[in-house]
Amino acid sequence: MKILVVNCGSSSLKYQLIDMSTETLIAKGLCERIGVDGHFEGTTPDGRKTENDNLLPNHKIAFMEVKKALTEGETKVIDSLDEIDAIGHRIVQGGALFNDSVLVTDEVKKGIEELIDLAPLHNEAHLQGINACQEVFGKEKPEVVVFDNAFHSTMPPKAFIFPVPYEYYEKYKVRRYGFHGTSHRYVAHRLAEILGESLVGKKVIVAHIGNGSSLSAIKDGKVIDTTMGLTPLDGFIMGSRCGGVDPSAITYIQAKEDLSPAETDQMMNKKSGLLGISGVSSDLRDVEDAAANGNERAKLALDLLYYQLTKYIGGFIAALGGLDALCFTAGIGENSASTRLQVCKNLEYIGVKIDEDKNNCSGKEVEISTPDSKIKVFVIPTNEELMIARDTKEIVENL
Repeated sequence: MKILVVNCGSSSLKYQLIDMSTETLIAKGLCERIGVDGHFEGTTPDGRKTENDNLLPNHKIAFMEVKKALTEGETKVIDSLDEIDAIGHRIVQGGALFNDSVLVTDEVKKGIEELIDLAPLHNEAHLQGINACQEVFGKEKPEVVVFDNAFHSTMPPKAFIFPVPYEYYEKYKVRRYGFHGTSHRYVAHRLAEILGESLVGKKVIVAHIGNGSSLSAIKDGKVIDTTMGLTPLDGFIMGSRCGGVDPSAITYIQAKEDLSPAETDQMMNKKSGLLGISGVSSDLRDVEDAAANGNERAKLALDLLYYQLTKYIGGFIAALGGLDALCFTAGIGENSASTRLQVCKNLEYIGVKIDEDKNNCSGKEVEISTPDSKIKVFVIPTNEELMIARDTKEIVENL
């Protein structure tokens, strides 16, 4: 079975074609600047590549570029779209409506549309992608939607309810939903495979650290808490997001700077975090370089990241009642040995011990804790696309 995995943004479309008989990548690519001008690039695992700057006025035309890359020219991997058995879509926000991956129907699309207010930048784009995909591939092609917050749906009310007037939860479903759930689920499942045993009886923290970051506390294989909230803004410091901040600090800045709600949102999401503190970049690598060259604000940004990570991990250990394994994943978690080292050094008081030679790795699956460490620590590269493909395969096979 060949499955096309799609992740649509408001002006982008990422895709991967996966052969599920071997769970191997066949091709992948990216359409950028949709609705602006347009840039496309597609690659295959054996190094073939296609790239162009053709106009991409909408997602339907973007999918036509994907079709062309898969079936024609240098990057051809299939003879026709008929060889694609199903399509899996990443959807950021399933709200309280969707707790599992589901087959796309008109009712499901209506549900995703109803949730646009909870994720206006994401769900509307995802819906555009589904509709465009149906136009290009045909409605008879099975499509599945996999929700980013679904893995976190096992959180108890004491973890997901915000202490604001309860009526806002009843009227508007204002609560903690959590995100990166597909990544957290993949890493948790992969950890069970590495350990060769069930996660029942295990207490695990997954640290998905990238430009956007979140932690999940997993007990018996189920999430009991996570750091992101109603939106992906909550939690600890990220690339350009502030994470959790005293709300009064935000309204104070808003009043002093005469910011509109939209401008305030921009400030918190696009101008804060590592970028806002360092003044250098939202990319950790740039911040680390600046800190190494004596930039004090860059050093402060790194200190905030290490401190806040340690604080949230400590809080989750308390919530879990202990810890068996800590897993680092995503762009920073997989590639920044210094971040892992600093955080784990801060956890030495609970018996975490790191093999610095093993930790000196990038993008590899490895246990970095020593044999006598009281807590196992792993680097596990995430694979959200494979998780989406697996869900799609299972649902389509059961039709």
